[in-house]
Amino acid sequence: MPRFALVAALLVTLTACTSTPPANTPVPAPSSSAPPPAEQVYVSIGDSYATGFGPNGTGESFAQIVAKQSGLKLINLACNGATSADLASKPACGPDAGGKTQLDAAVEALRGKKAGLVTVVIGGNDLAPCALSQEPLECATRTVADIQTNVAGTLTELREAAPDVKIVGLTYPDVFLGAWVNPSFPNGKNLARLSVTMFQDFNTKIAAQYGRFGAKFADVTNSTGGYGALTELTQDPKYGQIPASVAKVCTLTHFCDRTDVHPTPAGHQAIAEAVTAAGR
Repeated sequence: MPRFALVAALLVTLTACTSTPPANTPVPAPSSSAPPPAEQVYVSIGDSYATGFGPNGTGESFAQIVAKQSGLKLINLACNGATSADLASKPACGPDAGGKTQLDAAVEALRGKKAGLVTVVIGGNDLAPCALSQEPLECATRTVADIQTNVAGTLTELREAAPDVKIVGLTYPDVFLGAWVNPSFPNGKNLARLSVTMFQDFNTKIAAQYGRFGAKFADVTNSTGGYGALTELTQDPKYGQIPASVAKVCTLTHFCDRTDVHPTPAGHQAIAEAVTAAGR
């Protein structure tokens, strides 16, 4: 082939390789190196109400329900049997604990991740011995003061770690209403009556403490009927005619028939709804 013809052929080939592809030829999209958006987390601290522990083992807790409904990744640091003092002094539980206390692990999670929610459920194990005390109201008054101090310390550190994160503190169903029908308590009706005052005092004081730190408060006692008049009766299929608030706590917890303070699945659902409503 003459040299001129060879050069012409090469020019045609190069032009074909660099020309714009036909309209029907797919063009690969440019790759993006931008990282995916960070997943928001929900940090849960507290006691067995958050772990889902109950008489039949561990089940789905209110914390898991809230995480599922809100689309948040749950970091559950709660421990069975934890008291308010334990939050800052005993190792956290769960796969994200890392050997730290619940409070330290929560602070680390809040500083290192994008947090959408923190819940704190604590105080029930502090108050439980007062139910068997000779002076339950005096015992509760002393104990609530200690809970307030411990909760304040916890909230101070949580707020320092994440000033704007949504925090919801929550209380409990008034399980001691179940003593009304539980044969384990010879003076069960009297304990049930006293428990109304005890929970009102506890909830009022602990709600004020959460409020000081710009946190929401889910009054689970109220949302589960705990303040209802014990003179308002209903017909229960198992216990006959009993106060409506007692019948409700028998449905939402295991206290009436098993003397176990933990929620039933329906109870965890009710608590999750109260947390969600308080957090709005």
